[in-house]
Amino acid sequence: MSKFEKKFGKYAISNLTAILIMCYVAGYVIQFINQDLLLLLTLDPYKILHGQIWRLVTWIVVPPSSLGVFTILMLFFYYSIGNALERTWGVYRYNVYILSGVLFTIIASFVAMVLCYAMYGDLITTKEAAEYVFMNGSTLFSTYYVNMSIMLAFAATFPSAEVLLMYVVPVKMKWMGLIYAGYLVLDFVQGVGQPVYDIFKRCAIAASLVTLLVFWLTSKNSLHMSPAQVKRRAKFHSEVRRTATPKMSGHKCAICGQTDEDNENLEFRYCSKCNGNYEYCQNHLFTHEHVK
Repeated sequence: MSKFEKKFGKYAISNLTAILIMCYVAGYVIQFINQDLLLLLTLDPYKILHGQIWRLVTWIVVPPSSLGVFTILMLFFYYSIGNALERTWGVYRYNVYILSGVLFTIIASFVAMVLCYAMYGDLITTKEAAEYVFMNGSTLFSTYYVNMSIMLAFAATFPSAEVLLMYVVPVKMKWMGLIYAGYLVLDFVQGVGQPVYDIFKRCAIAASLVTLLVFWLTSKNSLHMSPAQVKRRAKFHSEVRRTATPKMSGHKCAICGQTDEDNENLEFRYCSKCNGNYEYCQNHLFTHEHVK
C-alpha cells in the first residue's frame, strides 16, 4: 500500500467527511424540491447498463432517510469521528477507506441485480417489470452504510474512547461498536420484508462490512493508535506549532514523497524507532510501519 501512497498520496482529498455531508445536504435539498428527481440519481444497475452512467457517481447524494433532528445530530457525530480518523490514519488512508466503501457498494448493486435475475427471474420478464424492480431497489443504496462503517472503524481504532450517548450517557466506543454491529446484523436478517428488495438491502450492508473487514485486515498494524501514541501525537503537534518555521530545508516524507517545497506548511520528523534515517511528514509519523 505504501507504494501506491507514495505515488498517489498527493491527490488525496482532505476533509472528505465534510464533502460527504455536503452531498447529504444536496440530496435533502433535491428531495425537498422534487423527490422524483432523486430517482434519476440512484444507483440503479439496470439503468447504468442502459447508458445512464452518471448514476455511478450521483447516488452519493441520495439521503438514507427524511431530514429530522436525529439525522442532524448523527451527521454532526459522523463529521467528528470522520475527522478524527482522517487525522489518525492520514488523509490518504482515510480516502482509500471511504472510496473503497463507495466502490464495494457499486459492485454490490450489480451483484444484487444478478441475484434478482437468478432468484426471481420469472417475475422480471419484461422491460417495464425490470425497470420497476430495480428503480425501487436502487433507493436502498446510499452512503448510510458507508457512514456506519466509519463508526465501526472508529470504534476499532479507539475502543477505549468515550462518547456521550444522546449527549448525556458516557459510553465507551467498543460498546457502541458492538451495538452498531448488532444493529447491522439484525438489519441484515430482517431486510425490508419483501424478498426481492431484501436482496438490495443485504448487498448494501454486506458491502459496508466487506469494506471494514478488508481494509482492517490489511492495515490494522499501522492504523491503530494506543493512548500513549495519541499523547505523543498531541505533543508532536504542540512542538510543531512552537518551533514551526517557513524555511525550506529539503525534507521529504518516506511514505507519500511530499517535500517542504510541495507544501511549506508540512512539518517533518525522523522516526527514532526505524532502523536508518527515515523522515516522515506529520501525517505519517505515527501511522507508518517501522523499518527494522
